[in-house]
Amino acid sequence: MIRGLFNKAGNRFAMSKRDTAVIRDEFDPPFEVLEPSSYKAPLIFNSPHSGRVYLEEFLDSSRLDLPDLRRSEDTFVEQLFAPVVTHGAPLMHAHFPRAYLDVNREPYELDPALIAESLPRYANTQSVRVVGGLGTIARVVADAEEIYREPLSLGVALTRISELYKPYHAGLSELMDACTRKFGISVLIDCHSMPSNPLYEADGVRPDFVLGDRFSTSCSPEFTRLVAEQLKAMGYVVAFNKPYAGGFITEHYGRPSRGHHALQIEVNRALYMDETTYKRNANFAKVRRDLEHLTQTMIEIAWSLFDTPRIAAE
Repeated sequence: MIRGLFNKAGNRFAMSKRDTAVIRDEFDPPFEVLEPSSYKAPLIFNSPHSGRVYLEEFLDSSRLDLPDLRRSEDTFVEQLFAPVVTHGAPLMHAHFPRAYLDVNREPYELDPALIAESLPRYANTQSVRVVGGLGTIARVVADAEEIYREPLSLGVALTRISELYKPYHAGLSELMDACTRKFGISVLIDCHSMPSNPLYEADGVRPDFVLGDRFSTSCSPEFTRLVAEQLKAMGYVVAFNKPYAGGFITEHYGRPSRGHHALQIEVNRALYMDETTYKRNANFAKVRRDLEHLTQTMIEIAWSLFDTPRIAAE
């Protein structure tokens, strides 16, 4: 049966069976959770933008070539954080690319300049992100170049949301809930990378890391501060909330009053990769080791700061 929704005029539109089949076949799986052999810490790591599977149909529909599309991609971020699994924390990451679908947005931040039909009433068409062309289905890549040759049908957009966005968030929510049941709290570390372009400087300084906690609303400010201190002790330049305070994931899952904390970590890409060739640089292994050490520190901080009994991890 073809599932359908309604537009503003009350007319029914259908999501494409064909597009559904393509997504299910090509993104198999669309995301994965790397699970530890034993859960030992109340931390969850998430890399929503490191997907590197580009469908042929998507490439054919784009006016950009693959290297240009990859500018929105958090290349290798899931590999940088992969050692967290050996320390007892899960790592979730997408296989689909951010330029195809962005799970760090509301489910229906839809761009009227991109979608051919009229949008449903529940769509958020006026958010700052949509106006900038970076909604749930992005109209532009990170440097504002238009992605598509022609507008997308609403059915295509809704199929991506149904088949990729909703399952991804269902999986992330379950990880958060399971962590809270086991440890009494959950601390989501949302892992991203940022261009080294001077446009992304914070207060005139080009940071190595930007920690985003929605200006102390999505995560314990003390936790954020202690993470920053550890990074600074390793010789890195750290900024807070500028230019990245955290996106939808940080805002949506960060509920400190309920024991749910969410901290976004942005890593300067120049630290670990060549931004032109999309290859790891000679410093990749060091950054990975430093992030593993940071993970160990975050685990210790979580135990002490949130007064969570270690016996729960046994």
